[in-house]
Amino acid sequence: MKPALIRCVAIDDEPLALEVIEKFCARMGGVEVTTFTDPRAAMESMAGCAPDIVFLDIEMGNVSGLTVAAQLPASACVIFTTAYLHYAAEGFNLDAVDYLHKPFSYSRFETAFAKALRRVEYNRSTPRQHSITVKQEYSNVTIPLDDIIYIEAMEGYSKIFRSEDRCVLSRVILKKLQAMLSERDFVRIHRSYVVPLSKVHSYNRQELTLKTGRVLPIGRQYADDVMSALAGR
Repeated sequence: MKPALIRCVAIDDEPLALEVIEKFCARMGGVEVTTFTDPRAAMESMAGCAPDIVFLDIEMGNVSGLTVAAQLPASACVIFTTAYLHYAAEGFNLDAVDYLHKPFSYSRFETAFAKALRRVEYNRSTPRQHSITVKQEYSNVTIPLDDIIYIEAMEGYSKIFRSEDRCVLSRVILKKLQAMLSERDFVRIHRSYVVPLSKVHSYNRQELTLKTGRVLPIGRQYADDVMSALAGR
């Protein structure tokens, strides 16, 4: 069953491409779609209210849709709409739900939309954890989950790297710290590292790159679980 209303944003510098998406969304029913030919205007609009699904072109003048996708809220499901197949691998590394090759049919659009809808329904039905509290020296520190870049195990400690080059050093070992975190949002990639799925920019079976540019190794024994978690985001 569809949610009462699905909020969509479509970004493409070709007005005709946006008309096609609007028409297909209207056929789906229960969909509110807002279109933008200017990616910067779209990002400003989404700053206050994140959409459920974003249809995103990749080559838009001087702005890359891949760059836009990396800046979207983790809750937004991205479907790339582009004429260039060679971007497919990069698109899926950015956690795209699907990749529509222009010109695409309504049936192909419907398939992509259904995949995104399943993720939207899951996001809406599962309450999200927003923070954890850990002890640092003699104080309790509450850390918003969105603020965590990655967590590294140290001897008898865990080092939680946060945005703006801050970090918390806690005596909670990595295994216990991982148990405090949702498997939906975090994955252990190595005996020494846990990362939030939303902070991953690209990956293969040997390593991943965070959106900050930091490269972390993926342990061989963790590779299958990591691939599964990242593919299912």
